[in-house]
Amino acid sequence: MTFFNKLARDEAGATAIEYGLIAALIAVAAITAMGALGNQLSTTFNQVKTEMAGPAAT
Repeated sequence: MTFFNKLARDEAGATAIEYGLIAALIAVAAITAMGALGNQLSTTFNQVKTEMAGPAAT
């Protein structure tokens, strides 16, 4: 029973969970930003490719 009382009063686990949640939030934000950046880069490179090909490609 003493083990469960110590476990209930221990706040180190709560701190670890908070850090884990913060890390997960940062990861989701980074993935979202990188996805949007990837789409924008793809569009930019396709426009450059079209411009470099010139009128012969159309």
